[in-house]
Amino acid sequence: MAEILESIMLICFGFSWPISVVKNYRAKSAKGMSLAFILLIITGYIAGISAKFINNQINYVLVIYFINVVMVMMNLIIYFYNSHLDHKREQEGTKKATLPKTRVA
Repeated sequence: MAEILESIMLICFGFSWPISVVKNYRAKSAKGMSLAFILLIITGYIAGISAKFINNQINYVLVIYFINVVMVMMNLIIYFYNSHLDHKREQEGTKKATLPKTRVA
């Protein structure tokens, strides 16, 4: 029964990750995303997976843990991609601000 309840918890929690991946990808900006939060979640999942192996509880629940870790890793990749886009936009904005204006005769 404990495994079923753990699975339900992981599935319920895990449904938020695909939504987050899509939302963050569409945003094209890392603003509002937290690298620390993403890393803490990944650490938590790794701890849960490790506990399963240490307690020799290798079962179907591990599959759900791995699916969730993959989804959070996708969020991590999108975070760095969006950070790159933010940085690129900032650089382009700086270049535009420093270019001399030409006069039209």
